[in-house]
Amino acid sequence: MTKTEDRRGFFRIDDEVNLFYKKIDEKLVNEPHHVSDNILNSCSLSTALEMVSQESTLLLHRLDKNLPDVAEYLRLIDRKIDLLAQAITMQGFQFKENDTRNVNMSATGIAFNCEEALKENDYLEIKILLISCMTVIVTYGRVVYCKNSPSNDSQYPYFVGVNFINMKDEDREMLIKYVVKEQLQQIRDKKQVGNKA
Repeated sequence: MTKTEDRRGFFRIDDEVNLFYKKIDEKLVNEPHHVSDNILNSCSLSTALEMVSQESTLLLHRLDKNLPDVAEYLRLIDRKIDLLAQAITMQGFQFKENDTRNVNMSATGIAFNCEEALKENDYLEIKILLISCMTVIVTYGRVVYCKNSPSNDSQYPYFVGVNFINMKDEDREMLIKYVVKEQLQQIRDKKQVGNKA
């Protein structure tokens, strides 16, 4: 295994996300702002809020020592903002419970079971709701492979690998942080299971 493959493998996770995709024409991928500005602004809102929350965590820890009441009040305001952002984001997207799928994901691509046979080099518009942090990412992707699903699932008989294309920088940064955080959590969980055995 090369260093590049090892690094790529380190930053991939298995996760459960709410996923919606649709096939689009390649020309649309290269046109600036094909995905409507409203959708992109909604996604940027949730992504930006998550990034600001991560930055503010350190400040809140410092405030906790000197002004615990102020820190608690700021946490409550932060929760209110999160709830409003989730409501705005969810109104803009028709995610359904049955769109939830197990995926293998990195900052550069995603692999998932799907109901239709896609062709190599098909282009997709992809919307991903990261359930654990209620963040939506909208991007384009190019199918790199489609094969029969190893799980023999009659609902999703195909397994598709997709490379992300033209992802906004802030969404990619958010996805990198999310993948690293989830991977560390999965490693911790495995260690706890190993310690109990």
